[in-house]
Amino acid sequence: MSEFLKGKTAVITGGSRGLGKAMALALAAEGVRIALVARDEAAMAEVAKEIQAAGGDAACFKTDVTDEASIATLEKEVLLHFGGVDILINNAGINIRKPIHEFTLEEWRRVNDTNVTSVFLCCRAFVPHMKGKGYGRIFNMTSIMSHISLPGRSAYSSSKAALLGLTRALALELATDGITVLGISPGPFATEMNLPLINNPEANAKFLSSIPVGRWGRVEEIGKLAVFLCGDEAGFITGTDILIDGGWCAQ
Repeated sequence: MSEFLKGKTAVITGGSRGLGKAMALALAAEGVRIALVARDEAAMAEVAKEIQAAGGDAACFKTDVTDEASIATLEKEVLLHFGGVDILINNAGINIRKPIHEFTLEEWRRVNDTNVTSVFLCCRAFVPHMKGKGYGRIFNMTSIMSHISLPGRSAYSSSKAALLGLTRALALELATDGITVLGISPGPFATEMNLPLINNPEANAKFLSSIPVGRWGRVEEIGKLAVFLCGDEAGFITGTDILIDGGWCAQ
């Protein structure tokens, strides 16, 4: 357990599964109190149980991160429960894959509201409570699609590129407050979302051949990265994006 991180509070959106869950578990193991934010109450409760069973502190907050009133309620409930916020991980996101001429305006807005507007709403709500401490961490899950793209990813890529721009601007805005702001760009990770591909031997082998290190990322690797970036040793890292993609973007 980290003496530096012990007792700090992290708000993690999309914390009920996948990479959000991995970061929640890893930070909780270091003594960070975890505010899990998601819409799936049952999945969140399971993560909270896992954290508590290991001696950690976690609470669940059912929230629509695209809704202004819902975020205002989240802000009040988190502060009432934990008394403050030190770390904000904007992990919630969605992807709709299709050619641009097949997108409806509602679908386009849903991707951008979930991937970008939610980050604005969460930062606006929690940044004031992070100031004045000389410490703070904000991580935005920017994705490798903020650097490269693929066919059918017009909404997702544009939202993630916008998120990278927001990350840089906010880092400069908060630098004198001791609050660092970073993008984390995961490549292909072995999460629930990718199980159909992972469980198809032929398709999986073909996909792995396109990853320079020749394997899927392990969710625990994201967790360990988050722990390091929250630590005192990472206080000089801000306004940039951390690629954790097995070499994908180097190709």
